[in-house]
Amino acid sequence: MSAVANPATVAECLRVGAGFSQGDRNWIAEQFATLDARLASFHADATELEVSVKDREARGQKVTLECWIAGRQKIVTTSAEEDLHAALNDVRDDLRRRLNDAKTRQEPRHNKHLREEGHSVTAAPSDDDAEAPAQTGVA
Repeated sequence: MSAVANPATVAECLRVGAGFSQGDRNWIAEQFATLDARLASFHADATELEVSVKDREARGQKVTLECWIAGRQKIVTTSAEEDLHAALNDVRDDLRRRLNDAKTRQEPRHNKHLREEGHSVTAAPSDDDAEAPAQTGVA
């Protein structure tokens, strides 16, 4: 695996959206710092993260973390935890899991489990899927 010249980091790629102020940004970036190791395999100029909160500190608050990486589908994670700190940890951990899952699906040759059991319907697309252009309008 070749090293990325300008690896993505939370500090470089994070934007704060609705419900957060720029003053919250450093605090949130510290919470999300454990994502740096996972983001390092992507280019910083092709990676964006945005965190937002709806109804902050109210019953039913919802924290959303969106991740855009060039050449991949957007990943959106949400949490309805009532404690803001817990909600941020929840979306962070979910994003890490989903990035790991996406990497495993994209590179099954590095996954011993998938190599030994062969291709399953849920693990990898069929050859027909790879040859046909996508016909869906998924954003």
